[in-house]
Amino acid sequence: MTVAAYPGSFDPVTNGHLDIIHRASRIFDQVIVALFVNLEKSPMFTAEERLEMVREVTAGLPNVTVESSTGLLVDFCRRRGVDVVVRGLRAISDFDYEFQMAQMNKELYERVETVFMMTRKEHLFLSSSIVKEIARLGGDVSRFVPEGVHRRLMEKIGETGGGGLR
Repeated sequence: MTVAAYPGSFDPVTNGHLDIIHRASRIFDQVIVALFVNLEKSPMFTAEERLEMVREVTAGLPNVTVESSTGLLVDFCRRRGVDVVVRGLRAISDFDYEFQMAQMNKELYERVETVFMMTRKEHLFLSSSIVKEIARLGGDVSRFVPEGVHRRLMEKIGETGGGGLR
């Protein structure tokens, strides 16, 4: 049985993330969406809110589970028996960073492989940061995120007057 992890901060989960999750679920026996805290980012949503959103949008995928973790991805992979790390690539600029991370992960944990999945063309420009910025400035982001995520995003922006962006 091949277990894959799709790590990210998912703040919020976008249709681009969801597309990678769906495609990975067709390739691997089990996919763990691993929500990590990125110390270089100031999240709009709490880790618990992000877990709930990702669980909601992946509920129909029987071989997908959602977990949160802190620390190194390779330590998570060891603990959970992960064979493959799935990463989405939007542009060649993503590749430089992702290649470096894949090499370091391999150095730290020989067993883990990294599989790069090309983002579909309709999601090439999409990132959680861009979605939050557009929403905060009053733009319509409903086509970039799942419906439940859009609702929560609009609620969060209404609560904080700027979506909690720092």
